[in-house]
Amino acid sequence: MSERNTFSWATANEWLEKPFLVAGLMVMILAITYQTGFRYSMATINEMLNDAGTVAFLARFLDVEGLKAGLQRIIGWSVWSEELSRYLFIWISYLAVPLAIMKRSNIRVDVLCAKLPPRAQGMAWVVVDVCTLVLTGALCYMGFGHVQMQIAMPQTTPAMGIKYFIPYMILPVGFFLMTLRTVQDLVRQARTMPALDVVGGVACGLLLFLPVLLSDQWSAVWLLFGYFVLFLLVGVPIAFSLGLATIATVLGAGTLPLEYLAQIAFVSIDSFPILAIPFFIAAGVFMGAGGLSRRLLALGDELVGALPGGMALATIVTCMFFAAISGSGPATVAAIGSITIPAMVERGYDKFFAAAVVASAGCIGVMIPPSNPFVVYGVAAQASVGKLFLAGIVPGVLCGLALMAVAYYISQKKGWRGEARHRDFRSVMQAMWDAKWALLVPVIVLGGIYGGIMTPTEAAAVSALYGMIVGLFIYREITWRRMWDCMVESAQTSSVIIVLMAMATLFGNIMTIEQVPDHIAAMILGVTSNKIAILLLINVFLLWVGTFMEALAAIVIITPILLPLVTQVGVDPIHFGVIMVVNLAIGFITPPVGVNLFVASSISKVSIGDVVRAAWPFLVALIVLLMAITYIPAISLCLL
Repeated sequence: MSERNTFSWATANEWLEKPFLVAGLMVMILAITYQTGFRYSMATINEMLNDAGTVAFLARFLDVEGLKAGLQRIIGWSVWSEELSRYLFIWISYLAVPLAIMKRSNIRVDVLCAKLPPRAQGMAWVVVDVCTLVLTGALCYMGFGHVQMQIAMPQTTPAMGIKYFIPYMILPVGFFLMTLRTVQDLVRQARTMPALDVVGGVACGLLLFLPVLLSDQWSAVWLLFGYFVLFLLVGVPIAFSLGLATIATVLGAGTLPLEYLAQIAFVSIDSFPILAIPFFIAAGVFMGAGGLSRRLLALGDELVGALPGGMALATIVTCMFFAAISGSGPATVAAIGSITIPAMVERGYDKFFAAAVVASAGCIGVMIPPSNPFVVYGVAAQASVGKLFLAGIVPGVLCGLALMAVAYYISQKKGWRGEARHRDFRSVMQAMWDAKWALLVPVIVLGGIYGGIMTPTEAAAVSALYGMIVGLFIYREITWRRMWDCMVESAQTSSVIIVLMAMATLFGNIMTIEQVPDHIAAMILGVTSNKIAILLLINVFLLWVGTFMEALAAIVIITPILLPLVTQVGVDPIHFGVIMVVNLAIGFITPPVGVNLFVASSISKVSIGDVVRAAWPFLVALIVLLMAITYIPAISLCLL
């Protein structure tokens, strides 16, 4: 009876949150699409009214001066859309985290925990929940205090004119729901364990904070990094580890006023460029659910399916196409692998090779634009997201061609032939026509950005709406129920990234105050000032980091540390962004935390170890390409 009541309570809570996620994301997509259309229309009309010939023609039928005056009156009709979308974005980001807590889907380093015996793993989860409660409880309390201050000293937002305390209410509300979810998870975990183990886990979790409660004279740097590593090893999600390490440092070293952290948790993600992340994720989800991946595979099969290893080559080509839609490596593997791995096995390919091909090709998903890691790096490095997208095209295509060369060689050696059937120009054109709605996505995104019509964020919103319309009304493979699930999935997936960025900003403020990036740069330059050696060391470091840390987490943590160093030795920040993303993309297929390996392993029903052994030739090819991208800047910068 109690289990049924718990389930009902959890389900009821989900249905309290999910409508806000769906409605919020939908309003965001529509508002930014409206802003894009309105701004472009106004710009086009103004350009026409500044042309003497057009004005002379219109003067025959219209009062041109009156028209200009009317345009000036409505020119600000879209200013509300960006502000509304930013605040909704913050709300749905923090409202989706409680669901991620319940599903234990937050990004974490569980290498150590996975090796513990089952009883110890249960205690580790209790420790994780206790640590999470400390973070969410503290931020809920601080957020409530911040809202009280804004109510006492009211201010209004510039565009919509609402009281600032309204958007800031997400801090106490969101972190209270996170606290509630964590308590629920703790109770659920405790019911499966002996009472003594539960008490021991709670005690261990609380003891972690004892040093900073007993003294406030600790070294800020040692506390910051020491606690961060400690929480990672315990298995606390990376985002929460960053926030907890920051709070511990504030308590133990007095670096910042504790109340300041709640404000940072809000303003750090109150950014228009970051809005591109949930939009691109939504676009990828809609495209996958709407049947576009299947049509892209048919096109890839027509193009290269007749060659040795034709199905493997078609898989890589399809991943390159889908990379220009989803911006995510694991999403590419999931969308394409679920179709191509069974198809390759059916055609006689080794299932380990099939899984390795998809896992490796999924790395291209974060290189060819649009790319979520490029968006995150652009925000962290204050670099142009549009230039980063452009810089990723050639490296992404080269990596795809390198993977195709490896797959072709292995397939020819193993005797895996392409499918023998008639292919000609007409069949290729027919496949291209069937996939036309999918092929239009990169045209819309990149054409809109580089044609000066849209910003990357606006292009992302338009592509999300486009994917929704295609899936619902053209291919009709997305039902209204499925669309609801797609919206929830998009909000949850993006929230994991966004909260990670918010907590990394807290962490980064302490690093900036303590001048950690400057000290690290000075230390490395003291050893060597040779640009080639420094880039080699950075590559080795990033490849190592990629073996145990998810790419987006690594970018938000490491960029502020390494960027000052590489700029001092003359590396272009855009070029370094490509180097970093390619390095961390390789991490998708390097154990123990190779996300693509897990996805491909799950689809193919083979062990991760078998996938790793089959993937090593592809890994070598990607590392060779990485060295070329690192030391030949023109590969990345030739299109700028």
